[in-house]
Amino acid sequence: MKHYRIGELAQKCQIHKETIRYYERKGLIPETERTEGGYRLYTEETIRRIRFIKQLQGLGFTLAEIDKLLGVVDRDRDRCKDMYRFVTQKIEEIQASIRDLRRIEAMLQQLKECCPHEDNLYNCPIIDLLLEEPFYPRQRC
Repeated sequence: MKHYRIGELAQKCQIHKETIRYYERKGLIPETERTEGGYRLYTEETIRRIRFIKQLQGLGFTLAEIDKLLGVVDRDRDRCKDMYRFVTQKIEEIQASIRDLRRIEAMLQQLKECCPHEDNLYNCPIIDLLLEEPFYPRQRC
């Protein structure tokens, strides 16, 4: 079995060495064996695990969520059901975020429409609206 030192692992996974140390401290990857000289030696399994972590981060999971997911992955029983539940919950969170972002976008679009498009105005209708009272969508300018 091939072993990698931390620099080789970092390069192979395209992450910094400090990220590997951090993952180790947080328990996301297992502590590894060391050489007599004190160098950490990592296996292909560590590479797979780091790639799994990075994939989950790319899907919007936080490290705390990933830690829980890794607990699911490391267990043999019910791992598919648990993973399905995690993914379903994340989809619901993302859909809620999308709704919030669309609402914010609509509010900003309406604020933008309040602008007379004259660059040299001292009084800005957007600023005035935001200073006077809470702005709600469909509010007139």
